[in-house]
Amino acid sequence: MINRETIDKIMDTARIEEVVGDFVHLKKRGTSLIGNCPFHGEKTPSFHVSVTKGIYKCFGCGKGGDSVRFIMDHEKYSYPEALKFLANKYNIEVEEAELSPQDVEAQSAKESLYIVSQYAAAFFVKQLWETDEGRGIGLSYFKERGFREDILKKFDVGYSPDVWDAMTQSAINAGHKLEFLEATGLSIKNDNGKIYDRFRGRVMFPIHNFTGRIIGFGGRTLKTDKNVPKYVNSPESEIYHKSNVLYGLFHAKKAIRDLDNCYLAEGYADVLSVHQAGIENVVASSGTSLTVEQIKLIGRFTQNITILFDGDAAGIKASLRGLDMILEEGLNVKIVSFPDGHDPDSYMHHVGAGAFKTYLEENRKDFILYKANVLLKDAGNDPIKRAGIIRDIVESIAKIPDQIKASVFIRECSSLLEIDEHILLGELNKMRSAKLKKSFDSNQRANPSSSPKQYSSGAPEPLGPPDDLWDDSVGPSEQQAVDDDEPQEKEILRLMLAYGHMLVTWDQNEDLYIGSFILQNLTDVVFKRSLHDKIIKLYWEKAEKGRLPTEKDFTQNSDREISDLAITLSTSKYQLSENWLNRHLIYVKDESMDLKKTILGGIYHLKKNKIQVIKQGILSELKTEKDSSKQEDLMVRYSNIKRIEKIIADFMGAIIVE
Repeated sequence: MINRETIDKIMDTARIEEVVGDFVHLKKRGTSLIGNCPFHGEKTPSFHVSVTKGIYKCFGCGKGGDSVRFIMDHEKYSYPEALKFLANKYNIEVEEAELSPQDVEAQSAKESLYIVSQYAAAFFVKQLWETDEGRGIGLSYFKERGFREDILKKFDVGYSPDVWDAMTQSAINAGHKLEFLEATGLSIKNDNGKIYDRFRGRVMFPIHNFTGRIIGFGGRTLKTDKNVPKYVNSPESEIYHKSNVLYGLFHAKKAIRDLDNCYLAEGYADVLSVHQAGIENVVASSGTSLTVEQIKLIGRFTQNITILFDGDAAGIKASLRGLDMILEEGLNVKIVSFPDGHDPDSYMHHVGAGAFKTYLEENRKDFILYKANVLLKDAGNDPIKRAGIIRDIVESIAKIPDQIKASVFIRECSSLLEIDEHILLGELNKMRSAKLKKSFDSNQRANPSSSPKQYSSGAPEPLGPPDDLWDDSVGPSEQQAVDDDEPQEKEILRLMLAYGHMLVTWDQNEDLYIGSFILQNLTDVVFKRSLHDKIIKLYWEKAEKGRLPTEKDFTQNSDREISDLAITLSTSKYQLSENWLNRHLIYVKDESMDLKKTILGGIYHLKKNKIQVIKQGILSELKTEKDSSKQEDLMVRYSNIKRIEKIIADFMGAIIVE
């Protein structure tokens, strides 16, 4: 048992931003710190840390608590284990009766797996440095490859003797139970009941978890026998799930966060070599195919991944096909490939640390453009192959959730592929439309009650252009009304000035200010009027620096235009037309009585108007466009915008008119 006095000291000392910051890349946003939630997959941060309250809260999955609860949830620790973890972090002494290995194992089977793994790692390290076999075989191998001793010790590299059961017998003699050695895969029992070591005659690479505890191993043979596998890895266990682990992350996480980039290599030796070159922000997938879980793990620290490819052309082509999922997660991907015959490990030792670092900095290429170049070389002048490659490239671009980024790649690939940009855009929209339809159909099968409104014919609501599209009798009045979104833009500014300093009190967003809430919900909206856009950007700028703006920042602003408009909006409510108010059921006099309705009303009325402007623009283009392929492209865009319009209308119906 840990006494109350020690618990209080741990709770008083632990700082929530430091504890969470070891696992999540946090950025200042208003009075909170925000980041991508470590408990569920997300691309837009909804995980908030309140330094003043000492708590965290995710508004996506609902998880929340203090420092101890975070460690319990993240590391799957018990309450005492989480306390001990924090005590160790802050060098707080926890007095407990000394326990034998057997007693500790009896307390927790899972903890026992950690203990035998740590014992094995220490055994392998001792064998490498203190035995004749270890020094003569294992250490000689590393030194011949140019690895420094400090790097080997940093990663706890070891050696497993070429003896049937040396590690197993040593662990049992030290008081560890065979069942836990088997559960971690360190020891294996054959059909005849014979016990033997999994890793025999191999140099050993311990695999650390997020907090530095050893959870598994990779062992490389030094034999040339082709019947002996080059690498053997620990099997899945209660503490080791290879799809959720990146080799070297424990040593790299701080550098990844500080440098805002993660180098991704393939093997253990690659990580050691890159570290030896003075580059610490590197991890490896340990020879396994990259998983979505591993990508999300990197995404907690940075949105930038740089893949380190070896010079094997066939291997590169195979790997390229599996990297689209990084784009789907919204991360930026660059590629560095090495000269033929080299991987990061061999090239670093070939050219030296300084030249290696320079090579990485000078040879990064964007993934999409790199992929296009590699595949085009393979296609040559074959038109069929080139057509297939073009579709392959566009499929990759279609995975990118950021529309602006995708459009930039389309433009660059248009030049590289020597094909008209509109054709690429048309193909991109077709792919996105097909994906959207597939997702829509899947949702309908899963939630048949949410199907769209049916007409008498039984067909879903049409998403094509209206029947009177080419009717010249339709006047410009409707278009003019749609374009006039100045009142909605001013209404948003007024709401931010009037209520931005107040906390959101709905939907459990208790640690978010209304000003930050409005900004986060308008990241996809462009303010047409330069003055309005200037005020929004100023608000963002101050909020990003950790200080929520006040009315004085605008009414007393040195920019006269800003101060004049802010004073106008602050001293009197912006008057909207009675027709507009009645049509959208907004009652200005009572707005403070229901801020949820007021704030969401302002946001979604603005979005609705912006969508209508885009829709009208597409319809205008359709009237004049004669090219059939471009008409098809416009039709796809129109269908997509109609779907978005319906989502907003449905949301407004559920929230605003409730």
